[in-house]
Amino acid sequence: MPIAHTARKMKELKPGQVLEVLSDDEGIKEDMPNWCKTTGNEFLGLQEEKGLYRVFVKKSG
Repeated sequence: MPIAHTARKMKELKPGQVLEVLSDDEGIKEDMPNWCKTTGNEFLGLQEEKGLYRVFVKKSG
């Protein structure tokens, strides 16, 4: 579900804004970079701490 929520939220952002996504789903490590490639948004990175994944995505312009 993190990708579906991300897609909805990205529609609300202006180009250049960064969205922080929090998830406990390990699949996000592969899913989010792939989603960014297909949508043209920029995957800025991922931080992992105690089973929580923090992902940063920049909306393309």
